[in-house]
Amino acid sequence: MDGNFYPAAIFSVVLLTLALSPSSAFLEPYDLLYNNAVQAFYNSEYENVVLYMEGALSSYTEVRRTRVRCRLRCQDQHPFDEAFTDVRFFDVVLRRAACMNSCIEEKLGSQSLHKVSEDVVQDFQRRIPYNYLQLAYQKLKQPDKAAAAAHTYFQANPEHVEMGQNLEQYKDLQGVQEEHFVDREARPHQHSFTAAVRLYDRGDYDGAIALFEEALKEYYKADMECRALCQWPQKFEGHDHLRYRYSLHELISDHFTQVLHCEHECVRDLATRPGRLSPMENYLPLHYDYLQFAYYQVEKLEEALQCALTYLLFHKEEEFVTENVEYYRETLGHNGKPREEAAWYLRRHKQELELLLIGSKTMGVEFTEGNYWSSTGGRDDSNRIPSGTDGWMEYVPISEKKNVTLVAPQQLKEGGPLVYDSVQLVNNSAALNGTQRVLLDHVITEEECSDLRHLAHAVTMAGDGYRGRMSPHTPNEKFEGATVLKTLQYGYEGRVPMRSARLFYDISERARRIIESYFLLNSTLHFSYTHLVCRTAITGQQDHRNDLSHPIHADNCLLDPEANECWKEPPAYTYRDYSALLYLNGDFEGGEFIFTEMDAKTVTASVKPKCGRMVGFSSGGENPHGVKAVTSGQRCAVALWFTLDPLFRELERLQADEVIQALDTQAVWGQGLNINPKDEL
Repeated sequence: MDGNFYPAAIFSVVLLTLALSPSSAFLEPYDLLYNNAVQAFYNSEYENVVLYMEGALSSYTEVRRTRVRCRLRCQDQHPFDEAFTDVRFFDVVLRRAACMNSCIEEKLGSQSLHKVSEDVVQDFQRRIPYNYLQLAYQKLKQPDKAAAAAHTYFQANPEHVEMGQNLEQYKDLQGVQEEHFVDREARPHQHSFTAAVRLYDRGDYDGAIALFEEALKEYYKADMECRALCQWPQKFEGHDHLRYRYSLHELISDHFTQVLHCEHECVRDLATRPGRLSPMENYLPLHYDYLQFAYYQVEKLEEALQCALTYLLFHKEEEFVTENVEYYRETLGHNGKPREEAAWYLRRHKQELELLLIGSKTMGVEFTEGNYWSSTGGRDDSNRIPSGTDGWMEYVPISEKKNVTLVAPQQLKEGGPLVYDSVQLVNNSAALNGTQRVLLDHVITEEECSDLRHLAHAVTMAGDGYRGRMSPHTPNEKFEGATVLKTLQYGYEGRVPMRSARLFYDISERARRIIESYFLLNSTLHFSYTHLVCRTAITGQQDHRNDLSHPIHADNCLLDPEANECWKEPPAYTYRDYSALLYLNGDFEGGEFIFTEMDAKTVTASVKPKCGRMVGFSSGGENPHGVKAVTSGQRCAVALWFTLDPLFRELERLQADEVIQALDTQAVWGQGLNINPKDEL
């Protein structure tokens, strides 16, 4: 959500009706509807929250559907033929592009030119709108719709413990039935597959066959749509196209290689359940594996042979299936053929892999073919017969995943000097039931806490540091923040006392030195990000609240509670090594800092904030943590993240260092300083 743009509440009834109407030509951009819904939420206008948010979801879905349809239509109208020349290639590319632009403009109208920020796209992918909807429907006393919204959100955010608790409460409410707990964003191919496995496990083979066949049909449809969505402008990491000096052919090669990578990842995407990081094992081939046994059980050996041969297209010379094929052949007295849809699908993937390998050699991109179905969801074939799995397979072994690194424990040390005489050790790692954890008191004084709180009230802005999102973690609290450089800029402009701005800089350095010393680090600890933050409970939204102020997470890896792992891969800040929270007050309700096990549920330690108290810890998966709901008052703290890698030092901190150096050397402020605040988060 773009925090710099809040549409005025001037949408007329007619305009909103058009925005929410089935005709995509009148679709209102979904990010604008989303913004309106969020604003309505903060104004406690819950009927408008539902109206705008449901409209935003409908618009988002229609935009996606239109892009797919236009891409497929234009692809059919302008195919590549066998007479493949440079001129013919460029002609087809340009005609397809013109066709798609015309098609989308015709279907979407002015929205075809509207650019949606990456933040909003990510919110929709993470199903954040359903969190707002759940709360709005709850306020409107529509528990059946609230249950559906909560269930939909929870499927993609299974670590959200409080939403799970909400779901349990909905089950006990009058008027809420089991059929109300539906996933509104469920993927048809995964839904059918799950249901088919359940019928298979119960021995209902005819029912399972029908659903497995339906799942395959939906899978190939979803694959086609996923690939169509790859056919748009690509991001070129590490390229500055304002200075791009390669030839037209090389530029086009770059683009299509990116497209191929995107299409290649569709296999992993379609096999990955919402809320999980790893795909289901052996997902597509397993459909044919199940069908082979199911058809055998209902004595349809022709179909069983066909499915077994199809499975061998994915896993050649697999011993157990090969034996089954021989049995079917002998019993039937003839051979069979694999299913054509799978054969065509694999031919296309083979061409894709060959092109990717050529492109990666040309462009220097790391890509290895390896075992295709292992790298995209393959499995260990030692357990042949499909068994009760509730439709969800085991995770891909880490050795088979590309570009993924498990969080490795460091050389664990602690107990170094606390540097400052006033600082008092409260709890070490053992007392906090973990590793690389420490709780300290008297890091700053009451007077310093008071000064920093006054500074926060003058400097912090809603959503600052989180791209304008007023509540980046929960809609039940207002989130405000400010960086070190911003406070110094305010001091220079006379909007806050320079003494207070300088204090923020100084106490953050104090915290860094303490963490570096206590954990006995043998290299310099650098700032990665520094933030003065306050969380304020929103009046009227605290009744029966049981979500977290900040959900359980780890700071440098993606926490996967179901797999009991933490994946050190983007978008996590993988370069962060240590974290610290320095509290400025304790006069509020709730807001306890908690450590948990990797399951994101089992609390191992709880810290009640108060002035001068600081909790420090290593940033990896060994220290999942979160913040309990602030239910009354305001909780303020200085949040600090550190890195041992100087390449990832905080840009604003380096600029702030220059400002402080200028102050210390009596530089003349009137000459101007190059202050250019930049949010890193």
